[in-house]
Amino acid sequence: QVRLVESGGGLVQPGGSLRLSCSASGFTFSSYAMSWYRQAPGKERELVAVISWTGRNSIYADSVRGRFTISRDNAKNTVTLQMHSLKPEDSAVYYCKRGDDWWGQGTQVTVSS
Repeated sequence: QVRLVESGGGLVQPGGSLRLSCSASGFTFSSYAMSWYRQAPGKERELVAVISWTGRNSIYADSVRGRFTISRDNAKNTVTLQMHSLKPEDSAVYYCKRGDDWWGQGTQVTVSS
């Protein structure tokens, strides 16, 4: 069955970096665009970044553009979100999503001193 498993979350100080990974299985990974979303307490889930199935095209939320980078490895069935210059407002549960139909369980990112 379809599985998306996020990892790499944790506690980091403002200005720090984290690298999130999403390991996919149970489907033809290279056929799907993949994305990262996040949801902070009391807020709606929002799109962070999306990458095309080839990896050649990506789109970012204005709030993270220039600080975050999404990438994928179709040979390893993984999608990665590299996050730099983290801010407290980046704190949220980060979710991996396949296309428009399948979510991972999420990984917590907390940016705090």
